Amino acid sequence: MTGAATPEGFTVAGERRQANPIEPDAAASLVIRERLDGPGAVGHPDAVPTVYKSSRGRLAVRRWCSDALARAGFPLTNATVDTSAGRVALVSAGGPGPRVVVVPGTASNAAATLPWLRALAACWSTTVVDLPGQPGLSDPHRPRRGRLAWYGRVLNEVLTVADLDRIVLVGNSLGAAVALAADSPRIAARALISPAGFIRLTVDPALALASARWLLRPTAEHTRRMLRLFVAPGENPPETEVEWMTLMAASCRTTLAPPPLPAELLTRRATRPCVVGVGEHDRFLAPRRLSPALRRTMGLDLRILPGMGHLTTPGHLGDVVSLVAEAADRPTG
Repeated sequence: MTGAATPEGFTVAGERRQANPIEPDAAASLVIRERLDGPGAVGHPDAVPTVYKSSRGRLAVRRWCSDALARAGFPLTNATVDTSAGRVALVSAGGPGPRVVVVPGTASNAAATLPWLRALAACWSTTVVDLPGQPGLSDPHRPRRGRLAWYGRVLNEVLTVADLDRIVLVGNSLGAAVALAADSPRIAARALISPAGFIRLTVDPALALASARWLLRPTAEHTRRMLRLFVAPGENPPETEVEWMTLMAASCRTTLAPPPLPAELLTRRATRPCVVGVGEHDRFLAPRRLSPALRRTMGLDLRILPGMGHLTTPGHLGDVVSLVAEAADRPTG
């Protein structure tokens, strides 16, 4: 998901802006900028020292993730692979057969996306990647600049080291942009849900103010109010998501939402099967904005998922499974 993201060169109320997303609250914008800054880390050139604010925060996140995986209620396989970005955690489920690899969104990981893993593993052998530099069980460092290209290279490495071949790569939000940045020949097809990477995210004033309150005082109620803007009108966010995002805001530094990928890169990705879907109520990526960009860059029709916002709640995972099935069934060019 993109709840923790402070969009980089975003749009507010239909107008192009830079660097100050929380205009209703100047103090909040100062807090956000302070959390994004920091000295470089040894061994990670131009990197923030860690995604975590403190060692206590890192321990709290790792404990939450480990506990969530331990009580998943279905069989899981945990593994780690060594990459140039450090250790990357993988969580898998499902039996033998076609392989699906999931790249979660900003501030998410396998533990926070267990409903995705359960739904997809019922149909395919499925692995979720904890991206480095995001809260979870992987290395906490990330570069300050060139992040999408870096993530693409790391994902290429993960697929090679873990020997994951002829996969359907499923990306959600930031994970969709990473899935597009990766160019491994091991990728047979892509299914992208609420995808970053095509257009800049829009943050309307109500969402900006709710996000500021959440960052300044990450209580469960502030988190719940913000996440109600991520789901369809009248729908409540899952309590597990509220719990996770409250902990994440208290323990982690925020991260910038990715800018659009170069049009020529997106055009090249159209040579392999790809299916793209977005919720009809997505406030970040309104279908009326995303659809023409997708058609222009990849020549694809956008699938609009009824009754869904930016956050994919459990009731909409059937739509995700259908999109993945469509991508998996398309012949590779």
